[in-house]
Amino acid sequence: MSETKNNYKAIILDMDGVVTQTAMLHAEAWKQMFDGFLKERDENNFQPLVINKDYKQYIDGIPRFDGVRNFLASRQIEIPEGHYEDSIDEETVYGLGNRKNVIFRELVETKGAHVYDDALEMLEKWSKAGIKLAIISSSRNCKYIIESAGLSELFDARVDGQTLSEEGTKGKPEPDIFLKACEILNVTPQEAMILEDSIAGISAGKKGGFAQVVGVARNGEEREQVDAGADRIVKELTELKL
Repeated sequence: MSETKNNYKAIILDMDGVVTQTAMLHAEAWKQMFDGFLKERDENNFQPLVINKDYKQYIDGIPRFDGVRNFLASRQIEIPEGHYEDSIDEETVYGLGNRKNVIFRELVETKGAHVYDDALEMLEKWSKAGIKLAIISSSRNCKYIIESAGLSELFDARVDGQTLSEEGTKGKPEPDIFLKACEILNVTPQEAMILEDSIAGISAGKKGGFAQVVGVARNGEEREQVDAGADRIVKELTELKL
């Protein structure tokens, strides 16, 4: 068992894949959206989005519209940027991003936003121990998911895609989202531990100079997380005993 250090005043947790079982719902939504777009664009040369390759490399853990831009660039596809209010029928960066969000919301409604049992157990223990807790996500759906899962009262701070948009700060792999959480919690990065499953998130934590960046490898991503710079790897949060 790994031991957390007593001088940690805060723990900052990524939502999707660390706390809630929504990471695969995001991946499924991205695949549905992009596969439909690619097939309509060129059915004869259709090459579907591969979750373990395309999603992990270009989309996972970063803000939604950056994910659209990254994946399209990887396929050498250029479309107009459009505007944030674009409808889901428009073939623009914002239109595709909004289309993905509609699909994701539908998946949450049908499949639910379930919480990992080990995450709930440790969140409750850390909260009772007086450790400050922050939830972060590149998703603008973070508040909706946390409220749906009944977790809101466990967190002292929430920083998400909506926060980044309102404040004009950069998403992962830049550390801004974690640094903002520290600001709200009134702790320094050297007093905080980060729990992340995405490569972009681990890279962001290392850039921010945090005391420890823990990779949460629930689906066998240990090698990728080590390569990204994770200080330690766990498969469940219960491995991080107080």
